[in-house]
Amino acid sequence: MNFKLFFKHRATELSLTIIFVVGFALLVATSGGVLLTRQSLQGFLTYLAVPIVIGMAQMVVLAIGQMNLAVGAMGGVSAAIMAVLMADHHLPIWLALLIGFLSATAVGAINGALVVITQLNGFIITLGTMTILLGFQYRLVRTFTVDSYPKSLPDFGNKNILGFPLILVIAFVTSVLLSLFFSRTVTGRQVLATGGNHIAARLSGISNGRSVFIAHTLSGSLVGIAAIITISSLPGINRSIGGDWMLASFAAPIIGGVLMAGGTVAVFGTVVAAGVVRLVDIARAQYSLDPSIVSLTVGIVVLSTVALSEWRRRSSQRALEGKKDAK
Repeated sequence: MNFKLFFKHRATELSLTIIFVVGFALLVATSGGVLLTRQSLQGFLTYLAVPIVIGMAQMVVLAIGQMNLAVGAMGGVSAAIMAVLMADHHLPIWLALLIGFLSATAVGAINGALVVITQLNGFIITLGTMTILLGFQYRLVRTFTVDSYPKSLPDFGNKNILGFPLILVIAFVTSVLLSLFFSRTVTGRQVLATGGNHIAARLSGISNGRSVFIAHTLSGSLVGIAAIITISSLPGINRSIGGDWMLASFAAPIIGGVLMAGGTVAVFGTVVAAGVVRLVDIARAQYSLDPSIVSLTVGIVVLSTVALSEWRRRSSQRALEGKKDAK
């Protein structure tokens, strides 16, 4: 194995892993070991699941060089649909969750279809979708908290497997399956090819429109999973659900090493980056920091990462052009 090449390709993931381990150790030390108690660890791991999955939902759209601004609104509406169907219409848990999941998937498919048909960037389409969905979410729950769904659902959310929260295991399994999709399937590689160079992809016989549609639909499905995790881990659903997902959904994949230009995914990096962002939230609570300072810090890190990635991309492009000129 060429370790030099391995470390070069995995530098971001290794750096994030070190940051996570060191950051966790510092929080444990400064909390007097409180973070290592069963309750604290369960809380940390439980609320890590959603950032991981919404990071993946954003990552698959970034892979084609686009954005999904409606991640939070899609998740909020999906969770609201599930809660209302169980509380007001008394649907079985499995059916309500399935309908909510399919609703998020359908919105993702609509986003993808609109992007393909109109040839507009996903940024514009999902901005419009987000606005519509926020209104629909308010229509569903208004100013109330819907919490009269069966108690067996929160009980399910509190279950553990080998000491790990079940919902975190679901997030990890989803990440593994997504990694296999991009690395082992023809469709996944075609999506990445479209994001890397849509002209070359088209000349190779790849349907760029199909790749765009698949990416947005898959993003919707992942948001649906995040909504299931959310309703399983919270005592109630209101219109605030999903309101803070947008920054988190971008932070995890971008910090994790995904390029804004498209053509790349970084599943492990996204998972670890979500853990780092979660540590920042814990530090805010532990040290009683102003929430605005935390948001500012995360935003600066995201912008710095984007700038660094763009600098690396341009440097690599100039080096490649220099080699061609030398020949």
